[in-house]
Amino acid sequence: MEANNRGTGRLPAAFLTPGSSSFMDFLGAHQPEMLPGNRKLPDGVIEAPHGTTIVAATFPGGVVLAGDRRATMGNMIAQRDIEKVFPADEYSAVGIAGTAGLAVEMVKLFQLELEHFEKVEGATLSLEGKANRLSTMIRSNLGMAMQGLAVVPLFAGWDEGKERGRIFSYDVTGGRSEEHGFAATGSGSIFARGSMKKLFQPDLTEEQATTLVVQALYDAADDDSATGGPDLYRHIYPIVTVMTEEGFRRLSDAESSELARKITNRRLEQPDGPRAALL
Repeated sequence: MEANNRGTGRLPAAFLTPGSSSFMDFLGAHQPEMLPGNRKLPDGVIEAPHGTTIVAATFPGGVVLAGDRRATMGNMIAQRDIEKVFPADEYSAVGIAGTAGLAVEMVKLFQLELEHFEKVEGATLSLEGKANRLSTMIRSNLGMAMQGLAVVPLFAGWDEGKERGRIFSYDVTGGRSEEHGFAATGSGSIFARGSMKKLFQPDLTEEQATTLVVQALYDAADDDSATGGPDLYRHIYPIVTVMTEEGFRRLSDAESSELARKITNRRLEQPDGPRAALL
């Protein structure tokens, strides 16, 4: 029957009536070799470009997710303008840290997973459901993570039911945690988190929240060689996205460059950035 379908250009019946709302399950049943976690790799640790620092922060009207633009391979800069923050759907986004190629592929699968669910079920997943689906995908990559090809994303979005922005972080086993206020992942995360810890306020405006995450990325780049700061000469700036009740929005190049230039100019006077009050 399958051969006949191929000859006539018609899809097999199973493709037209999927039994699961999960695209991962569907792909695993029909072409499991296309799933990243099912690929056979050579023995030993594989050297591949890695994405570095992703940060997020909530504000009363939503959540901001941002990332620097540098990818490294060992002690080398593999790419200066990589994109690490992607829309997952209309109200959420995912930022990638870890093995760049696998991470981008995982994001594309995640986008298809959410789109497939909506088409099959006729409704969108809750934000919590989306976070759980991403957790399952990360867990399926554990074999590759043990060979040095780990993917550790940060997921953020607008929760339509709870009417607020939310942030979820993960470990390489797919373990999921909800972060409150702000979060960071990647090689520069310890410095970015320390920066946000001193500057974050629960009543930030959207403009202040976007400024906060870019300040945090600047601080991460200041202390972590794998994180790239704003490159004014090459016109390479952090990717900043905002999710509110109106949906996903990515700051334009003009908006990102203006924000980065303001922060950079201010750092000429205060190289270590804004100071938090002692009391």
